[in-house]
Amino acid sequence: MKILLICSKRFYSQIPPIREALCRAGHEVLLPNCYETPGTEAAMAAQGEEAHRRFKAAMFRKSEATIAGVDAVLVLNLDRTDEKAGDVCRGYLGGATFLEMYDAFRLGKRIYLWQPAPDSILKDEICGFGPVILNRDLSGIS
Repeated sequence: MKILLICSKRFYSQIPPIREALCRAGHEVLLPNCYETPGTEAAMAAQGEEAHRRFKAAMFRKSEATIAGVDAVLVLNLDRTDEKAGDVCRGYLGGATFLEMYDAFRLGKRIYLWQPAPDSILKDEICGFGPVILNRDLSGIS
């Protein structure tokens, strides 16, 4: 199966073992936008609001095109600790990842969620996409 990994860039460092396990299981794995250059967005933001807006729009289009060519997406909604408050968000899923999930849903792709959807304002919508919850177990991908 051809699978696109999608997640917040704050989780990019946690991708390698998941990618390796999927490859060992015989899957072709595509990586998130800017995985190789995670500082790209900050560099574009430093160039100004319009440059950042154009960058985000280009990344949304690129994601949609990539999703169209895969069998499934695996949403790595890992746990995120708020650096200021120290609170932990279980299964964090950011705005861009949510939009990628929506594209996958709209394009009829399988959606796998690493762990249950976070308790957030978007939980009903995330559940409405009908993701397969893996509970951190990649053997659930079929």
